[in-house]
Order: sequence, then structure tokens, then C-alpha cells
Amino acid sequence: QVQLQESGGGLVQAGDSLRLSCADSVGTLRDCTMGWFRRAPGKEREFVAGISWEGGRISYADSVQGRFTISRHNAENTVYLQMDSLKPEDTAVYYCAARAGPSTTVPIGYNSWGQGTQVTVSS
Repeated sequence: QVQLQESGGGLVQAGDSLRLSCADSVGTLRDCTMGWFRRAPGKEREFVAGISWEGGRISYADSVQGRFTISRHNAENTVYLQMDSLKPEDTAVYYCAARAGPSTTVPIGYNSWGQGTQVTVSS
């Protein structure tokens, strides 16, 4: 089972960029569909982006389409989320997650989660 750790969060201003990383210490991430989710204060965890194990199928939430880019480097057991043109409403704890099946936007479909990294966007 993968063991995921996110990094790269921080405090930025609106319009800035951040790149989040999700690394797997076990080394089996390359076989998994990966997803990024986020939870804003007082809200449910929501899907942000997903990528198939080989990187050929990618999906985004409408709210981040055109601003965020998910990618993966299987040789390094790492998945990335490049976030550009950040907005205050992007403020949340961001989580990466792994699953064995095809991509889904439903959090319960993922069986491995990282601890999360805080992203705060000031106006």
C-alpha cells in the first residue's frame, strides 16, 4: 500500500502560483490512479484533479480547469499539482490520494491518503 506525503503548500497572494508534490515512500504509486482533493474550512472534501496510472487520462474540477495542472513522474514515485492564477477561494488543505481503479471524483473511492498540505491565498 502506498504511503503518501504532500508538500509545497504555503501562503501566497492572489494571482501567484504554487506547485504541490505528493511522494510515495513505498514505491507503488506508479501502479495507482492518483487524485488531488481539497477541503476548505466548513466545507466538504472536494475533487480537484485526477490522473490515470500511465498519465493518459486526466480530469479537473470545473473550478480549477485552465489554472491547475496535474502530472506524474512514476520513476520518482511523485505526483504534482501545478496551481497558477490562484484565487482566495482556492484556500484549503490539499490532499493527494491513490486508488487501484480508474479515476473517480468521489473521495470514498480512494483508499490511501496523505496528511494534507495547507494552501492559503490572500486577496
